[in-house]
Amino acid sequence: MEGHVLGPVRAEGDGGRRVFGVSKPTALFALLVTSPGCRCTRKEIAEVLWGGNENAGDLVDRAVSDLRKRLGREVVPHGGRSGYCTLRVPEGSVDLLRFRDRVARAAGLSPPERFEQLGVALEEWDGDEPLRGLTESGFQLRREELRAELMAAVYARLDAAWRSREEKWLREETEKWFERAPELPQVFRFYLLAHADLPTRQRERLIKEWTKRNGKPDANLQSAIDQIRGVTHRPSGPLLPPVPDQLPGSGRRPVGQDELIRSLVESVCEEQDAGNLALVLISGMAGVGKSTVARHLARRLRERFPDGVLHAGLNGFADGDVRPTEPDEVLDGFLAVLPPYTTVAGPESKSNALRSALAHRSVLIVLDDALNAQQVLPLLPGDGTCAVIITSRNDLLRLQSERKVLFRKMEPLQEADALEVLLEKVSAKDRALYAQAFSDLVRLCGRLPLALAVVARLLEGGARPLRTIPALVREMKEERAKLDTLHLPEHELSVRAALNCSVRVLGEEARLLLWRLAVHPGPSASWEAVIDLGRTAGEGAHTDRALAELVAANLVELRGDRYGLHDLVRAFARQHVQPGPDGETADIERATVRQVLEHQLHNVRACDRALDHERTLPIGEPDGVTVTDPTEPGQAMAFLDEEYVAVQRGIRLAIGQGIERYEWLLSMALVTYQWRRHLLDDAMRNLQYAADAAESVATPVDCAMVHRMLAGTQWRLGKYDAAVGHLHRAVRLSKEDHSEAGRLSLARSLHRLGITLRKQGDRTGAEEALCQALELCREVSDPVGEAAALNALGALHHDRGDHEQALRRCADALGVVERTVERSGLADVLFTLAKVHLARSERDEAVSLYRRACDIYREQENWPNEDKARRLFADVLVSAGKTEEAVRELERAIVLRELMGGEGVREVRELLEGLR
Repeated sequence: MEGHVLGPVRAEGDGGRRVFGVSKPTALFALLVTSPGCRCTRKEIAEVLWGGNENAGDLVDRAVSDLRKRLGREVVPHGGRSGYCTLRVPEGSVDLLRFRDRVARAAGLSPPERFEQLGVALEEWDGDEPLRGLTESGFQLRREELRAELMAAVYARLDAAWRSREEKWLREETEKWFERAPELPQVFRFYLLAHADLPTRQRERLIKEWTKRNGKPDANLQSAIDQIRGVTHRPSGPLLPPVPDQLPGSGRRPVGQDELIRSLVESVCEEQDAGNLALVLISGMAGVGKSTVARHLARRLRERFPDGVLHAGLNGFADGDVRPTEPDEVLDGFLAVLPPYTTVAGPESKSNALRSALAHRSVLIVLDDALNAQQVLPLLPGDGTCAVIITSRNDLLRLQSERKVLFRKMEPLQEADALEVLLEKVSAKDRALYAQAFSDLVRLCGRLPLALAVVARLLEGGARPLRTIPALVREMKEERAKLDTLHLPEHELSVRAALNCSVRVLGEEARLLLWRLAVHPGPSASWEAVIDLGRTAGEGAHTDRALAELVAANLVELRGDRYGLHDLVRAFARQHVQPGPDGETADIERATVRQVLEHQLHNVRACDRALDHERTLPIGEPDGVTVTDPTEPGQAMAFLDEEYVAVQRGIRLAIGQGIERYEWLLSMALVTYQWRRHLLDDAMRNLQYAADAAESVATPVDCAMVHRMLAGTQWRLGKYDAAVGHLHRAVRLSKEDHSEAGRLSLARSLHRLGITLRKQGDRTGAEEALCQALELCREVSDPVGEAAALNALGALHHDRGDHEQALRRCADALGVVERTVERSGLADVLFTLAKVHLARSERDEAVSLYRRACDIYREQENWPNEDKARRLFADVLVSAGKTEEAVRELERAIVLRELMGGEGVREVRELLEGLR
């Protein structure tokens, strides 16, 4: 793939398909490339491309699908249920990303090397307007940001040229820029420096005219003016006070953090140029690389602070018996190197003295590993052009409430960057040989830089030959062994020690909640689920405060409105956090597991009621758990989209611990959702365990229901023989119960048996079963079941070509189902009726019925049925000459199939191409 956004937007996929011009796929490509991580939410896409139109969902789907078609699935992968659209850009394939990469590489080079590297970077710009041709208003800000990036690189190259004494080039280049943009302070600054030999009168006239037009010069421009005038702010002579430079060595390279460092450099420079204190706070979990980023950031900024760099390690989360550094100690160190070298006593006096010493200086201060805001506040300058970089495992909310803070929270690395950490010293041959093992190690390390550094050290130091990597992967898959492997105290590298330092400063309730969250199967939990976990602590628990403490301490990750644990934090909490007195841990864990599963069961059941009004499960009323009760299917499906992975893990937890109540009931409550999302393999696995558990604890009627669900899943997988076996079992179990509930169960089992026998071509057996089901439904007053049986009989008559009888049966079914609230059953009847009317050559009626059925399936978020209906509907529309409508139906079918894993997409695309 090759893409361009620094002029007219265009891209070409490996297959030769292109995006260009003013199309929505072109705009989507530009939006993704210019977004962090090359990914956006669907809401962001709608806001930029369609001005926030709330009904732009289909338009977004269509644009994503079209972009994927042009650039390929590798570049535009399916987002599944994540809600994000992501662009996987091959390295070096987009001009903007090449530009940024080269600018980032230039940062650590010597001035001559930096000059050359920035020249290569700026070649990506052809002098054109970035994002040219895109008219959406949402691109205006991005266009301005890209221009700002360009100018930052131009200024950096001018600076490198000045420091490298590229005098001829600098004179020529500044003349061009001064003619093009004379109002820019940085342009005028370098123009003056490059033309320092101008006659004094001419130079002063230029300065006067510039000031009159543009206002007072900023600090950098004034410094250049003073320099060429021969003015100095520092006393001359041998008693010149030394400039402090306390920044430690760089250590590891901050892989994958170029964009973070670049954005912070820009923000600090903006604050400094405006005459403000720049206060940077970098937070994140233990081992995420905050100190490394802070040092490289300070190194990038160092030259902007002529009065020096101060550094203090605050030991807020130091290992062993090292106590956090008192502000008093830091103040003593700072005042000792800053004139007038005062020796005042008392914390408040020292803090005032530091502010006085910095009032007319431009100093960069780095405060590493802060414990809390109280440790930091006495060390901050007042107003002025200083900057402070603070790192902490805590978000320091008090500091953020009291001061203007440039706050950045660091996350674990992207997969490609994490691999780079491991592969830096590995040969190309070994990279290829152990590619899968390295990918597994990245996953097992949770992409955490500290963990990756431990593994890299193991492999670099010869402690683990490369051929043992598969064995290392097996070791780290064992949760108890993982933290032992990631512990190298002799190299001061230990994930366990780092996490212990974070956990030991927590309050008791926060530590207990952390342990309970580790018992929760994850990967994330809603706020309500976390609060319910706290109920096991008894009356008076302040779970919300404990959760806030964990989030601020970066031990709990907040993604959207869900809370989760990094895998290494989970492993540490389970092994090294004590939930209660010795001997009580097992009881506390059982209570926690029960609370987790009970919360999941009642919430999933509430959603299932919105999806299937007819099915009853012997769950009972909720006790001590919060239940979110959706009022319509869309809300239920959205809730389960968020909870699905956690519920699946909950089922695995119940199976692993042999808790039969949840093994079968949680699986059963989830199955309607799984059918509508085409998650049939998951449903099959769950229901097989559910059937075994139900045999032990459930009634025959409930066991029959499990077998019907198993049959329904097999039916959707096209395995009709297996489905028939389960349905015969369901019929036998239902007959064991002679109550009304047993007859209702028998009716539903016979109905499912009838439609399955029809699929097998056994029309006689199907009709017999369906007629029995119909009679039983009428006996027990089950109108939904009655309509379903009538509809199935109508379909059977349609198969035989008896369209008049089919129409009567379906019309009867419609009359029954319209008296209920069962929308899914209504859609099924409309779908069958449409096929019957089409067979009777009543195409207009068929079109109307198909459209109604499709709309209901969409409302119910029943993706498989909606896909099937739209696919057949498109054929009808084509035969009616309504090609444009058919195209829209097929485009929606493509979106649905992509959401369900992509099977059959090519077939529909080919049909679509034939219509366009």
